[in-house]
Amino acid sequence: MEDKLITREQARKFLKSNKLQEGMSIEDAFVNSFKDVLQEMLEAEIDNKLGYSKYDWKNKKTQNSRNGHTSKTVRSRFGRVKVQIPRDTTGEFEPVTVKKHQRTIADSIDDMVIGMYAKGMSNRDITDHLQRIYGLDVSAEMITRITDKVLPLAREWQNRPLEPIYPIVYLDGMVFNVVQDGAVTKKTAYIIYGVNIEGRKEILGIWIGEHESSKFWMGVLTDFRNRGVEDMLIACIDGLKGFEDAIKAVYPKTEIQRCIVHQIRYSTRFVSYRDRKEFCSDMKAIYTAPNTTEGERALDAFEDRWGSRYQYAVKSWRNNWESLSTFFRYPPEIRRLIYTTNPIENFNRVVRKVTKNKGSFPTEDSLFKLLYLVVLDTTQKQLYVRGWAEIINQLGVHFGERVEIYMGGETIGN
Repeated sequence: MEDKLITREQARKFLKSNKLQEGMSIEDAFVNSFKDVLQEMLEAEIDNKLGYSKYDWKNKKTQNSRNGHTSKTVRSRFGRVKVQIPRDTTGEFEPVTVKKHQRTIADSIDDMVIGMYAKGMSNRDITDHLQRIYGLDVSAEMITRITDKVLPLAREWQNRPLEPIYPIVYLDGMVFNVVQDGAVTKKTAYIIYGVNIEGRKEILGIWIGEHESSKFWMGVLTDFRNRGVEDMLIACIDGLKGFEDAIKAVYPKTEIQRCIVHQIRYSTRFVSYRDRKEFCSDMKAIYTAPNTTEGERALDAFEDRWGSRYQYAVKSWRNNWESLSTFFRYPPEIRRLIYTTNPIENFNRVVRKVTKNKGSFPTEDSLFKLLYLVVLDTTQKQLYVRGWAEIINQLGVHFGERVEIYMGGETIGN
């Protein structure tokens, strides 16, 4: 049986009994019906409190009695509703249906505001929406105070313990405008996305800073170490400055794979439009090679043809070849996972959608709490890497004990 709040037959009976034809009259009828239900709930509450119904004096076993009603107007999804709050002679009765001092029985104002903020609505848009739909007067300052309640939770999340190993970790950065000292400045939100030993994907943390450096990344990875991460097998990066040096210092055994897609984009920046098609075709032969040896041969041929004309594009491949060619060591299933940081792009896409109408953020905290809310929204479903059982076994063969010790004592393949 379908679980419905109201059946089609009940709706027809409701319309017929109230002689409703127009949208406005239907809305008014809903308000009245809602008011009646609300009032019945309040009366039931005081019946329960006193232990007898209004006219059932025979069962009265208390000195407390009803003492009339107090009128109160509350806001709801159906508009403003006037109800009569029952009173008792001792003043002990406190209804739950409409609590003391409560002025709205819509969803929690805090929940509504935070939900709208998480979808990228500005403080002004939220204020207008609450006024138009619920008749609530909520200032922009109040909205800031409400959304700031997220910050302690966000910081707790940022500092939560992590798992001892993440076989694959991705790093990427997104640039935002943030007001600082009265001026708009560019700040980058660095996002680290990991795959745990069971193949589950999760955002491990978000760090906001102005400049990339080995010192900055050393702090991030030291934080990782302090939060329980003992090992990372492969780190996929987009050429972040200073990150490779920091990895070698904190996790010296971690293998580094530079994002091939980012490398292609960088290389083509130096190429004129008329040469781009042939240039990309020759470049493709490098990263689609079956192994490192063939990749190096393709790179030599690429340099022979384009090195004199587009020196910077070719030089970039040469200078970063060690970290660009890491994926050649692995079978296709792992290659597809690590040759690019695109697995983090789904999260980035949601962030861009939410922030596209925001010219700038008033503070770093305002940016951080929004990104945290996006994390909550995008990780409600547990996402797992497809075909992970085969992949973790391949990683186990390659890394041996570094994987086996986290597999419950079982040897990979058994």
